[in-house]
Amino acid sequence: MNLLVVGCSHHQASVSMREQLAFSHSQIGPFLDLFYDRYPDSEAVLLSTCNRTEFYAAASKPELIPSRSEMVELLANQSGLLQSELDAGIFSFTDRGAVKHLFSVAASLDSMVIGETQILAQVKRAYQLAVEKNEAMPVSHQAFQAAIRVARRVSNETSIHANRVSVPSVAICSLAKQIFERLNNKKILVIGAGEMAEESLTYILSEGGRDIVIANRTFESSQDLAKRCNGRVARWEDLEEELTQADLIVSTTGSTEPVVTGEIFQRIETKRNQNPMFILDLAVPRDFDENIGDYPNVYLYSLDDVQKQCLRNQKTRESQFPEALRIIEQETELFFADQRRRSSGTAIAMLKQKATETKEAELTRLMNRLEGVSTEHRLEIEKSFHRLVNKILHPPLESLQDDTAKGSKHGLLDAIKKLFQLGE
Repeated sequence: MNLLVVGCSHHQASVSMREQLAFSHSQIGPFLDLFYDRYPDSEAVLLSTCNRTEFYAAASKPELIPSRSEMVELLANQSGLLQSELDAGIFSFTDRGAVKHLFSVAASLDSMVIGETQILAQVKRAYQLAVEKNEAMPVSHQAFQAAIRVARRVSNETSIHANRVSVPSVAICSLAKQIFERLNNKKILVIGAGEMAEESLTYILSEGGRDIVIANRTFESSQDLAKRCNGRVARWEDLEEELTQADLIVSTTGSTEPVVTGEIFQRIETKRNQNPMFILDLAVPRDFDENIGDYPNVYLYSLDDVQKQCLRNQKTRESQFPEALRIIEQETELFFADQRRRSSGTAIAMLKQKATETKEAELTRLMNRLEGVSTEHRLEIEKSFHRLVNKILHPPLESLQDDTAKGSKHGLLDAIKKLFQLGE
């Protein structure tokens, strides 16, 4: 296999470098065009996410692949960085190392958050964009299709994706669902309109939340967020009334003082008839007085509570890492065993074909010189030629098959190709 990957990720490159190397969706196509202008006989796939940029090149022959420095130069020209400063933060892998790395990336073992699910979709998208530019990519097809299959195997055979680890996902999909079986019949109040509120709404909607109210001191920000989630905007001065009606509350303001004090909540509680209320206070400092959780049927979780659950979930995922890594190792070995079988199978077929052509040519020459040979004798001569060729070929072919089965390097295969002058 002739495969090379160069790139950077959160493991070794600074945020600044990753930002400069990042490709937007619209930039990938022109970059691949530039690559093929220079290296028309190679293959290329470009994977770019918020935490990594990885540039894969492959070819049927090693001399057709650009070198590491040539690939780094292409990335440097795209990013505006000097090649020397980019080179220090770039990793590279070839062949087996490149395949194992790709498998690990697709299975989310190389992610900043182990087990995150977005990366597989990003790998698929990068591969699809590459196919749109060049359908004839035999090496890349094998590697990326195998990576997608391996990622699915890791997902199916381990629980590395099972436990959510981001604060909003744990808050909504784990903790809130412990209290409410479903959200499509609950009144949901989101206090604040920042990033945490927006991400929380993503999970609220995914869990079926529909009756959503946004309350924020800045009315315009509330309107923008409410439009995106098909929700309703409440004025800040109506917050107490909205709290009285809400079943699930997510609070994410940047207030330096509690938004809901014990005194305010006491007024709210008298109007609620002890209906269950689930409060996710994801603000720092806290938006809700901590004593509010002492009321009956009120379930108050702070950011610290949620982060403790996130940490437990992350540890559970990490406990699955050795098993996931074992699968990657196994699949990498299976992948290259298949590559060796393919390669030796092609050589065997070529050798047999060459021997058959030589045999047939010699038989034809011999029969043309022999007159009066009966059909019976002619068949016997043909059988003898056939047995002779098979006996000559048997030892090298048997040795080649044994060598391939043992996972040896391509020394014997290359020697047979050279000895019998088998062209590619």
